[in-house]
Order: sequence, then C-alpha cells, then structure tokens
Amino acid sequence: MIKLAEITEDNWLEAASLSVKEEQKGYLAPPIGIIARGYVYRDCNAKVFVIENDGVIVGVALVREFTDEPLGYDLQQFMIDGRYQGRGYGSEALRLILEELRKEGRYGSVEVCVKKEDREAIRLYTKLGFVDSGYIDEDLPDSLNMIYHFN
Repeated sequence: MIKLAEITEDNWLEAASLSVKEEQKGYLAPPIGIIARGYVYRDCNAKVFVIENDGVIVGVALVREFTDEPLGYDLQQFMIDGRYQGRGYGSEALRLILEELRKEGRYGSVEVCVKKEDREAIRLYTKLGFVDSGYIDEDLPDSLNMIYHFN
C-alpha cells in the first residue's frame, strides 16, 4: 500500500539512494538534490515526501509554494525509483500528494514543469488531470508547464 511520509533523519539515506532509469536521469535532480532543495526552499514552505510501499521507500517528491504571482503549489520534483516503475506507484503517490495539498487548501492549483521529451511523465500528469498551462518559460523552452486545478 502506497503512503506518503516525511523525510527524516531516519529515512533520508534510503531516500537518497534511489535512482531513476538511465534514460530518465536528465529529467530531474538526483534524490539527494531533491532533499537539498527542500532545505533551500524552506522559506517557500517546501515539503519533501518519501513515497513508501509497505514500508519500503520507492520514491521521493518535493512540493513548494510559489512566492510570486500566480500563487499556488509547485511540484518541483517527483520520482519513482526505476526498480519500482510500472506498478502504479507513481499514479497513486501523485493522487495522495494532490489530496494532501487539497486538504491543506492554501491554493487552488498545482503546477509542474516537464521536459517535452519526457512522454511517460506527461502521460502520468495528464491521466491525473493536469493540462498545459500555456505558459512558456523562456529559460526552459524545451519544457511543458502543466497545471492541476482543485475543484
């Protein structure tokens, strides 16, 4: 059963040892970078989640708040270890993250920036209700900005 947990001094090393498939490594930071970003973005209420399946850490995610307009949540990083992909863990974990943010209720949307060539990630986000926001970041023209609106 998939569940979200906080990153702690007891689990950070296990989370840091995760890795995506070789062909995915250019799409996101390594787990230690995700954990570090959680610290760097602490003034943006960053949250680093570990994703567990029956007590085994299978992934990690980072959500922070935008501090400028438009206000909302920013899903900075989201990964499932390559050994555990293709089992539905990513879909379930993303649903849990969205539900957690919906319950928190500070903002009406979540945004994520995805490399256009990362078809698997785009498929996952689309399946769960994310749509193209229409925004193009001039610093990341090879990326798609997607948004999920809470109803």
